[in-house]
This record gives sequence, C-alpha cells and structure tokens, in this order.
Amino acid sequence: MSHFEAYNRRPLTLLEASCLLPTYMASSPANHEGFHKFFESWLTEQNQHLQELISASRNNQHTADSDQILCPLVERVVSHYHNYYHAKSLSTRDNVLSMLTPPWRSLLEDAFLWIGGWRPSVAFHLLYSKSGLQFESGLADLIRGLSTGDLGDMSHEQLCRVDELQRKTIREEREMTENMARIQETVADSKMVELSEAATKEGGGGDDLGERVESALKHKEEGLAEMVRKADDLRLRTLKGVLDILTPMQCVHFLIAAAELHLRLHKWGKNKDEQQHHV
Repeated sequence: MSHFEAYNRRPLTLLEASCLLPTYMASSPANHEGFHKFFESWLTEQNQHLQELISASRNNQHTADSDQILCPLVERVVSHYHNYYHAKSLSTRDNVLSMLTPPWRSLLEDAFLWIGGWRPSVAFHLLYSKSGLQFESGLADLIRGLSTGDLGDMSHEQLCRVDELQRKTIREEREMTENMARIQETVADSKMVELSEAATKEGGGGDDLGERVESALKHKEEGLAEMVRKADDLRLRTLKGVLDILTPMQCVHFLIAAAELHLRLHKWGKNKDEQQHHV
C-alpha cells in the first residue's frame, strides 16, 4: 500500500468535510452566491497551500525523513480538494445550472470546462508537461546518475502505471461525454417540442403549462446534476490516482503545477474579462 492509499480510501470525517465550509454553510445551499463566497475563500487557501508546497520542495531532499514531513502536507492539500467537491455537491443538488455555468469563473475558464469542471485527462497532460520541463532542467544530474526526486525522475514502473491510469480515465471520460450528449439532446424531445408549441398557442401559457414545463425541466436538471456528480467523482479519483503513483516529493511538485495553473488561469481570465468590460 502506498503512502496515500490508506488516506485516500478512508471516508472524510465531519471535521474534514466542513473545515472550509463555514462561510458557505452560513448561507442557503441553493444560493449560488454562497458557493461563490466559499470558492473565493477556497482559492485563498489554495494559494496558501501553494506557498507551503513551494517551500517544502525547496527545503526537503528526497529522503525517508523528508517523506515524514511531506506526507501530511500532501494529505492536507488532498483534503482541501475533498472539501471543494463536498461543497460543490451540496450546491449541485439544489442548483445544477449554476455549477455548469459558474458566474464566479472567467470566460477564459468557461471555454475549457467539461461538465462543470476540468477535464480529468488534463491531469495527465499536466503531469507529462511538468515532467518534461523538470527532466530537461535536471538532465545533467540524471546523466551523472544522480536522482533529482522530482517529476523528471519518474521510473519506468511509474510511467507504466500512469499510462494505465490514463487509458482507464479516458475511457470513463468518453463514456460520460456521450452520456452528457444524450441528456443535452433531450432538449428537443417530443415533450419539449409539445410544450413549446403549447406555449405559442396559449400566448405564453398559464399556470398549468408552467407546471408542466417545470416538471419537464426538473427531470432534465436531475440528469445534469447526476452527470456533474459523476464527473466530479472522476476528477477527484484521477487526482488521487496520480498522486498514489508518485513519491511524496513528486506529489508536491505535481500539486504545485496544478495549483499554479489553476490560480494563474483564473487570474488571467479575470483580467481579460475586466479589459473587455472597459472596452
């Protein structure tokens, strides 16, 4: 069993699940503004974790002793992701549409969303990109037979396990994409066409038509909510699956890359939105 396998398999305690939710839980779960406040708080904590990870990567060598220091830090960061998806699950249950088109994200981020979040297969592109950069940076040491301990120093066995996980993740991702497409196609099913025709005939429709529309849309929103929950589950399982393959120091470097990309893309997108707003 790896350093994080036992941690990843156990359920979250109530304390872990709620440690980042006080602001969010203070407002109605159905209120997307409540999740927006939680998300901003979560980003602040992610930035704090990023600084801790960077410090740990600089101050700890790749040794058994350093693993004792790094493992708790990695576990805290993983718990931080757990908390995000726990809060998102609560909000998805009551307002899935705001999770699919989150107003707290930038237009740039929206362009890269997949079922309300990051595409799971992106984790592997991130890993390979960071691994390649660190391999080039540490090539001189690697040629001399010295271990760099970072993502550029992954073993053949690790690369094989990553490839296996990537193939499995892509299969699940494609299946979910197809299921999402089937749900989206129901927007033009016979019930929706019938209701839209009735609305035309009735000049907008009365209370009875409104109830029928709400009933039809509710069923579709339930399907969308289930897709978001499954997609988030795959996102979290992919993250944990990658970390389970890596050494503690490599986990630190991967989590640094993930946090940097997420935070910078969010900031760049917000900046672009501000520039367009003032045009």
